[in-house]
Amino acid sequence: MPELPEVEVVRRGLTDWVVGRRIEHVEVHDPRSVRRQVGGPDAFISAATSMTITAAVRRGKFLWLTLAPELGSDAGHEFGAEPAFALMAHLGMSGQVLVEDAEQPWEKHLKVRFSLSERDGAPTELRFIDQRIFGGMWISELIPTPDAGPGGVGDQAHLIPHAAHHIGRDVLDPLTNASALRKQWRNKRTGIKNALMDQSVISGVGNIYADEALWRVKRHYETPVSRLPLAEIEALLEALRAVMLSALEAGGTSFDSLYVNVNGASGYFDRSLNAYGRAGQPCPRCANNGKPGMIVREPWGGRSSFRCSWCQRRPRGL
Repeated sequence: MPELPEVEVVRRGLTDWVVGRRIEHVEVHDPRSVRRQVGGPDAFISAATSMTITAAVRRGKFLWLTLAPELGSDAGHEFGAEPAFALMAHLGMSGQVLVEDAEQPWEKHLKVRFSLSERDGAPTELRFIDQRIFGGMWISELIPTPDAGPGGVGDQAHLIPHAAHHIGRDVLDPLTNASALRKQWRNKRTGIKNALMDQSVISGVGNIYADEALWRVKRHYETPVSRLPLAEIEALLEALRAVMLSALEAGGTSFDSLYVNVNGASGYFDRSLNAYGRAGQPCPRCANNGKPGMIVREPWGGRSSFRCSWCQRRPRGL
């Protein structure tokens, strides 16, 4: 499933290619992909048509395009005023958001198609493709953020979709800090990996990047989060930011053809992973230091967790 870096790669592509353009026409090819929309496909089409995309925003794995009427529209709003609605796009396990020329053949799993206003050198369509149909699109009302800060990365409007208001600020959000995390984690006995993947506290961290960050700070995934002093939380947050920024530079992590950016290109960060997916291989850090550490794969919450057997040993008492 796409995690924060993969969704951020898509957001940046949408910022470059679709922000500032008007949605001229909308077609829903599969009603299942707008199943979250109150009123169904007709309501979705009506709400999005003739609106202008003012920003591409992300919080954690949630992605949305803010929508506003243009200057002089019948709605009576001036373009540039705070938008009232957002076009949500959840990628699920196989969702893709692509910008394409209208002449390009339709993808086999095309679900929603948007025709955009003309811009020199830019494709004229935005397409949502989803093979497994775990993702989807819908329109959500924008509401003020509880802390009066920006809704997410890429936004300055201090608004957030109602559908995402329960999601915590993410790792790359400037307002995320170790002191706030320490307050939330102080009395929790849950393991550190569980805490990292609680999207209501800190969003965007999934299985891959949790394992990579924990490898960097030499911590076992079952370490009670309440044991971590502020300095270690700061180091963990820095490790999360570092691994995600490295993934962004590589275009994200692609293990198959389902995750791609808006131009259809796959990421290649999987070539730089130190722990995740490396079971049976020497730990890169231990190998450089003459230690016997090997990467092991262990069952965790219905999934797998990867760690070094030497430098990420289980804490005593667990």
